[in-house]
Amino acid sequence: MKMARILAAVVGLSVAASPVLAASLNSKDRARVARAAPRDRDDVRYCLLKGKQGRDKGTVIGAAGGAGVGLLAGGSVGETLLGAGAGALAGRVIGKSEGTNSVCDRVLARNR
Repeated sequence: MKMARILAAVVGLSVAASPVLAASLNSKDRARVARAAPRDRDDVRYCLLKGKQGRDKGTVIGAAGGAGVGLLAGGSVGETLLGAGAGALAGRVIGKSEGTNSVCDRVLARNR
């Protein structure tokens, strides 16, 4: 039961910290915004930030889901952590594609 409380606290902290982490773009994304057509710069920045937020949110949700399944299945600590890692990886991939909509997909494809 103590492991479940610790894991719940870590997940809660991650969810609270994810909007802070997603507030800025890295140098590669800033260069992509600068290369974009002047009329599309705001849209490219917005879409890149939304994709990053979706990716981070998916990572946290996937890790929590994987750890929860590991705990419910009665696995050891190692198996629970393995499930959390696999869930985080899957959530990151799924969240990256689900963070944007078709309009953002077109804007980002137009401004590579």
